[in-house]
Amino acid sequence: MKKSILKFARKPRIVSTYSVVGHLEKEGPLGECFDEYCKDDKFGKESWEKAESEMQRRALCGALKKSGFIDTELDILLAGDLLNQCIGSNYALSNFDTGFLGLYGACSTCSEGLLIGSCLYGGGVINSCAVVTSSHYCSSERQFRFPLEYGGQRAPTAQWTTTGAGAFILGDSGRVEICEALVGKVIDKGINDINNMGAAMAPAAINTLKRYFLESEKSVSDFDLIITGDLGFEGSEILKDLLLDEGIDIRKNHVDCGLMVFEREKQDVHAGGSGCGCSAIVMASNIIPNLEGKTIKDVLFLGTGALMSPMSLSQGGTIPAVAHLVRLKSVN
Repeated sequence: MKKSILKFARKPRIVSTYSVVGHLEKEGPLGECFDEYCKDDKFGKESWEKAESEMQRRALCGALKKSGFIDTELDILLAGDLLNQCIGSNYALSNFDTGFLGLYGACSTCSEGLLIGSCLYGGGVINSCAVVTSSHYCSSERQFRFPLEYGGQRAPTAQWTTTGAGAFILGDSGRVEICEALVGKVIDKGINDINNMGAAMAPAAINTLKRYFLESEKSVSDFDLIITGDLGFEGSEILKDLLLDEGIDIRKNHVDCGLMVFEREKQDVHAGGSGCGCSAIVMASNIIPNLEGKTIKDVLFLGTGALMSPMSLSQGGTIPAVAHLVRLKSVN
């Protein structure tokens, strides 16, 4: 069998994290965990797109300050967002004196960045890097659906794009290491409903998780948590049900970042959170601190992304999806 799991002899550690969020995220269950928030979601800027760039800038500055690094000491910046041509990241990081690679994996961008950073570090190509991802509810609605002023009715299966940015510094110190990764395959099951991205992304998560368990010969019980980011309510139920049909029961230790970031019914976010920033802020503010404190010790993180564009949707195209996996462990 072809070996697909990436194992790092030189394992990168997460030196620091930082999260920046909007007001709705601050009011959610993880509100006290986030490092910084803004009451009006504009972050002092005149447009939603510029606000998203400002979130990324603040997230990276915060993570650098925590780590003790300065930007010129980093070997590379890996960053992405949901906007066309990744303009949120491009503008946010233009004043940092470090090499830059822009990423697009939709909601899987956080796991993609951690995976690529781990490969570069693990291969001895770099000694440190930053991974930064973001999304903004208002900029995403304007690009993929309708401007907020339109006031369109949201379907029950629709997810709420998270306003937030998360940053991670990878290097040789820290209490959490990335020891393995698995690159996801593009999976297209013919879903074409922009208001049901969970259904489009769940098959990709199933494919990646099954491949990982088959090759690693590990099982669900070997991990404290299996984290998806972000299937929301609809996609999470599909994931659990279809895996159960194949004899894989993740119901006891599965969590989804889209369901952790909001109180779904109380905050009226329908199927839960989504967006590049969703899993980034949950991992940065909750999961990694719990790994550092050894409340949990060994987790699988599957970033799930719906790989559509406004053009493909307007042409009636389906929604391909991908799910990249990284394994994170507590270390002394």
